Amino acid sequence: MSWLKKSDYILIISLFALSAYFTLSVFSSLDNNRLTNWKWVFASADPAKIVFILIIGLMLAYGLSKFEFPGPLFLFILSFIVGAIFLQESELILDSSRYFTQAKHLEVYGIRFFFTEWGKAIHAWTDLPLMPFLYGLIFKFLGESRIYIQIATTVLFSSTVLLTYLIGKTLWDEKVGFFAALMLLGMPYLLTQVPLMLVDIPTMFFLTLAIFTFVKALDQGGAKTILPASLALFLAFFSKYSTWLMLSVLLVIFLIYLKEGAPKIINRAGAVVLMAGLLIAPVVLFKFEVIQEQIQLLLSYQGPGLKRWQEDFVSTFFFQIHPFITILAGYSFYAAVKRRDLRYGIIIWLILLLILGQIERARYTIPVFPMFALMASYGASRIKDAQIKRFIAGSIVISSLVIAIFAYLPFVQKISTVNLKEAGEYLNSIEGENIDVCVLPNKKSMINPSVFVPMLDIFTHKQICFHPDESFTPPQEKINTSSLRFTWEYKNPPYYTLGNDKAAMVVISNEPDEVLPERIKQKIEGYHLVRTFKTHEGIFRSKVCVRIYRLPELRRS
Repeated sequence: MSWLKKSDYILIISLFALSAYFTLSVFSSLDNNRLTNWKWVFASADPAKIVFILIIGLMLAYGLSKFEFPGPLFLFILSFIVGAIFLQESELILDSSRYFTQAKHLEVYGIRFFFTEWGKAIHAWTDLPLMPFLYGLIFKFLGESRIYIQIATTVLFSSTVLLTYLIGKTLWDEKVGFFAALMLLGMPYLLTQVPLMLVDIPTMFFLTLAIFTFVKALDQGGAKTILPASLALFLAFFSKYSTWLMLSVLLVIFLIYLKEGAPKIINRAGAVVLMAGLLIAPVVLFKFEVIQEQIQLLLSYQGPGLKRWQEDFVSTFFFQIHPFITILAGYSFYAAVKRRDLRYGIIIWLILLLILGQIERARYTIPVFPMFALMASYGASRIKDAQIKRFIAGSIVISSLVIAIFAYLPFVQKISTVNLKEAGEYLNSIEGENIDVCVLPNKKSMINPSVFVPMLDIFTHKQICFHPDESFTPPQEKINTSSLRFTWEYKNPPYYTLGNDKAAMVVISNEPDEVLPERIKQKIEGYHLVRTFKTHEGIFRSKVCVRIYRLPELRRS
């Protein structure tokens, strides 16, 4: 196709970028993502506005394609700014209640208590302790404020972008690394996860860190690379159970480097694994019973549950990730086979694990996104014209940001958990320190509403008093197979105690006008309703509405 001019290629790419949006919109019924499903996200979006912004964005991408992209510092700053745009989200996923509760135990009772009682007084579910511990340190030494957690997770996201660049640069060249780092900004779903108090973004960082430091250790050797690689392996090991399988990529790296004939590879790899083992073993032995119980729960509950709760690869890799990335990643396999590039095995291994293991739930695929971005960049590296390659990368990033900022973000801001955020912010504005919280049973879903209390606590610095109501509990057989089983195993933390004064009474329910039971009517006697938070996106069956009551003499404050 040498008869085509560069301007023709630019026009064709632009038309494909626009048609990708229209095609995905037409076939949005194929998207079964549980959070940012295209059917839901674009139900109230203005298509004309988005198309107009997309056209402007593509024009901007064309203008930028004429210039060489700057260095790695630009990647870190750009990704941090992009991540910061999403700080206005509420907590979207109920799991944040677990991590907050575990972290607050460390803040309130100290580091020693956390280590001794994790898995005992601190209910750990199937969570490993690293991220609750780090979140707890932030609370203890910086203060119990969500913004500190959000800054930390955004830094980890930006650091992952930088690590992706470094892996590509180390395995191939700087351009492969740079374009791979940019591709991480072409994943709208990923951007919505950055500010959340979960473990998915940190797990992605620690796994990517382990891969990069292990490659460097095999490349260079010496204490300066072996020690960081061992520590990174230790951190990745205790970030999430799924990383245990994903860390098999280190064996792939070892075999590929061994095949390349490096004489000291065995000693270097052995030193990393030995030192990491010396760090991991004491923790495993100390918490062996807890870890054993968690693994049994994962095998008996989480594993079979994946078949019932999963999304699919079409949803994740075409709707939640820009389809150009997936197309380039697919082409990269052909390019690597043609070149007989063994190092390509490093970046495709984790994707193969997802496919062979049928791990299709979007959140569980997040840790492998950097490797998928490297695959796409490897495919793009076969494009000879530098400007066309930059234009493709720019169109991917800008198109994805348009979708994420003007469609995804407005949608997630309507999810009813935003009521907890707004209620917490209101409570912070009133006088008094003690808040009494009541919850009403939710008979329309399998969520135990008690789990919303720590989610409210995330957004307020007030002292909460809460005693769970056990008057309604679904049949145990339904709880055992529910994807929200952990909410029914919620244990009320002892730090939810009340002082003498009550600045407000809070009622959390599924409906804003739900009739209050007699026990709550007695509690709020003499209090007047001052605020009702009832935003709802109209999609999810479970809602969380918040009513706040105050004494008449306090209502003016």
